[in-house]
Amino acid sequence: MQAETQNTQSGFYRLPTVLTKIPVSRSAWWAGIQSGIYPPGVRIGPRTTAWLQSDIDELCTRLKEGQLYPIESKEE
Repeated sequence: MQAETQNTQSGFYRLPTVLTKIPVSRSAWWAGIQSGIYPPGVRIGPRTTAWLQSDIDELCTRLKEGQLYPIESKEE
């Protein structure tokens, strides 16, 4: 039952919605994706990109905590 409640935010955000949550310009958003600051989108059509709600929510949390880049665990 708990697994069902954790998966409530499995939708997508289009770019205008993302930019209301992360107030940067469109060009800054795309540059941030290239530099690894922002999560890459998912192609949902030939000219349409969307972002997972969970990725954007994690990004908002990370930015509120003052972390610009995601923390990656490197296994050696």
